[in-house]
Amino acid sequence: MSTVKNRSELLFIYDIRDGNPNGDPIDENKPRVDEETGVNLVTDVRLKRTIRDYLHDFKGLEIFVREIVYDEENGYIQDGKRRAKDFGEDSERILSECIDIRLFGGVIPLERRKQKRQKEEGEGSSKGDSITYTGPVQFKMGRSLHRVALKHIKGTGAFASGEGTKHATFREEYVLPYSLILFYGIINENAAKHTGLTEEDVRLLLEGMWNGTKSLISRTKAGQVPRLLLKVNYSKENYHIGDLDRMIKLASEIQHEAIRGPEDFLLDISELVSRLRSEKDSIRDLELCFDRRLRFIKDGSEFSMEKLKDATGIDVKPIAF
Repeated sequence: MSTVKNRSELLFIYDIRDGNPNGDPIDENKPRVDEETGVNLVTDVRLKRTIRDYLHDFKGLEIFVREIVYDEENGYIQDGKRRAKDFGEDSERILSECIDIRLFGGVIPLERRKQKRQKEEGEGSSKGDSITYTGPVQFKMGRSLHRVALKHIKGTGAFASGEGTKHATFREEYVLPYSLILFYGIINENAAKHTGLTEEDVRLLLEGMWNGTKSLISRTKAGQVPRLLLKVNYSKENYHIGDLDRMIKLASEIQHEAIRGPEDFLLDISELVSRLRSEKDSIRDLELCFDRRLRFIKDGSEFSMEKLKDATGIDVKPIAF
């Protein structure tokens, strides 16, 4: 499979009901919320973790960045240097075997003599005792398309609070009744040359985003649903539109904090469709997957995503998993 030759932009929308899409460990594991705008924030690290876990747990692929316990008795987990030794500190082997490094890049700790040889061969940029690969796939921080309501829930546990007591333990958690989250990403064909990112890797990336989001079955993330995945593939060299995420707006007749599902809003994609159409000579094609429960409007009228090709003048290919 050949390496990626064309630049692409990604838009990914998913939602969650009565859960915590990305807790902040230094703030009681509360969902991250922009205090000024009331918008829910989800880090790119969280999305990459979703993708990594899916590719490893469901597709059986090797990933470099994962938690591995090497001392069961003491619970010690590997650091980067120990992980690199699993591959003989061979960066070519790591790139060949670990799809997450080909996708997202990473810092690979190496011995000085190997690092010197690989720097001379132009395999990546080096600093100290490591070699760094810039990932072809990068995501901005995800943001909800509306203000969210943060709910504090208290309850009782199943066990006593201590030996010989009659009182059960108490538990507390913070959840969001609803959040519709939008991620923007880019696939850079120049960086793809250095990590050897292939079209098959990108297909697995898309599958990891969509199916990985559905496959999160932890208590705080059960019920996440992917709603829209759009991939814009460019034909013009070293070019992309940028800021596609800013071209989608949520329209609702109810207060944002009261939104509880797709039935409570419409997504206005007027600006997005208009911009894609104006740039059609620079775009090779679009790839699309969407949930039909999501409703759209364009120029004030309801819009069917089946008409995206007619509206933009660009060939649209379905993404199938």
